[in-house]
Amino acid sequence: MSTALAETPEDIKARNKQLIAEVLEAYPDKSAKRRAKHLNTYEAEKSECSVKSNIKSIPGVMTIRGCAYAGSKGVVWGPIKDMVHISHGPVGCGQYSWGSRRNYYVGTTGIDSFVTMQFTSDFQEKDIVFGGDKKLGKIIDEIQVLFPLNKGITIQSECPIGLIGDDIEAVSKAKSKQYEGKTIVPVRCEGFRGVSQSLGHHIANDAVRDWVFDKAGDKIAHFESTPYDVAIIGDYNIGGDAWSSRILLEEMGLRVIAQWSGDGSIAELEATPKAKLNILHCYRSMNYITRHMEEKYGIPWVEYNFFGPTKIEASLREIASHFDDKIKAGAEQVIAKYKPLMQAVIDRYKPRLQGKKVMLFVGGLRPRHVIGAYEDLGMEVVGTGYEFGHNDDYQRTTHYVKDGTLIYDDVTGYEFEKFVEKVKPDLVGSGIKEKYVFQKMGVPFRQMHSWDYSGPYHGYDGFAIFARDMDIAINAPVWKLAKAPWS
Repeated sequence: MSTALAETPEDIKARNKQLIAEVLEAYPDKSAKRRAKHLNTYEAEKSECSVKSNIKSIPGVMTIRGCAYAGSKGVVWGPIKDMVHISHGPVGCGQYSWGSRRNYYVGTTGIDSFVTMQFTSDFQEKDIVFGGDKKLGKIIDEIQVLFPLNKGITIQSECPIGLIGDDIEAVSKAKSKQYEGKTIVPVRCEGFRGVSQSLGHHIANDAVRDWVFDKAGDKIAHFESTPYDVAIIGDYNIGGDAWSSRILLEEMGLRVIAQWSGDGSIAELEATPKAKLNILHCYRSMNYITRHMEEKYGIPWVEYNFFGPTKIEASLREIASHFDDKIKAGAEQVIAKYKPLMQAVIDRYKPRLQGKKVMLFVGGLRPRHVIGAYEDLGMEVVGTGYEFGHNDDYQRTTHYVKDGTLIYDDVTGYEFEKFVEKVKPDLVGSGIKEKYVFQKMGVPFRQMHSWDYSGPYHGYDGFAIFARDMDIAINAPVWKLAKAPWS
């Protein structure tokens, strides 16, 4: 048995605390004191991760966070496929976010779907001086001529809009009236708002509440409900994730009346308040709107996790518990159907991955939700943290991590490199900005924001792909040719 396996949780905690102290020595005293609040180990006896979160980053430490505009346009609104999303401001923000997050959708791009297209008001200096309201109105007119099959428009504000005070709400109201009730949503998601992209999620949720739900009116008056209507909330269909999840829900007898934002439509947003249950995947980005629907419409919500067979089984049963015996029996049938298939995946890959250590640093829900999938393959997550998590995210993380796990919030580039150098994981799962740093260090890496051009990873179908990709990453022959700096 290796030394690492023989370590007790207390040994691991002591080692990690010493590692944190060593990392903090590189900072000036004031910065070290601030960063110390964001780094800790999980202590099972206290049932807490004990890190500060959702606090402004220290300038100069190379944070990996995004901005409020990224949270709204890039995450929540951008994947709504039949709406045109205008990046209102200079061209840079829209250009940078143009590629999308691989939010798959069904439709014809440029005809009835617009996810991977860029629409920008392309602010110039004169627009900063004289304002861009008239320009925005003209853009909306042009969109109506060029893309007549669009079902709505959102205005995603960039930083200058909030600074100069453009009245995007007035433009939205005027153009909605001009185009006979077209849904035009102004979103005050200027990048400087908040400490990260997290506030952008919240602002986008509030825009759905105020400009979609509250104005749906007659559009959903004739909606025919069933007792088994559910809405998938907070799944962005990265690599087809929502599709693989939806398969399971429909197989167990539920009717999915909406999924958003991935492969979502404005009609699905409008219909969501008719659901009998909202099933929430990304808690961080969409808990606001599900809580609102619970308060206003009385719709219960449940957080689910479709990463890996263990968590899928638990989630299917939790979802089914909100319905009658028919759905409960359907959930058991789905679980039984896929169990031998999942066992075959585990039998193939677990011998190759057993005992491998993983360190994670991602956004949204992945720093905790994917832990079960790794454990199904015999792997161990030894460190995890969030880019823009809140305290309740870390509280939820306590249900997933083992005693002594290294926890880091808004980890800096320097800290992350040092942690990996000392802990020596077999795999790092993080974002595109970290990928090449660790690969050059000789550490296998998977891009866990958008699945490194693979996927889906959700559902039973996704687990087979997840297992294959982790095996490819860790056991690729190339790592025998790359020498880590500490070797």
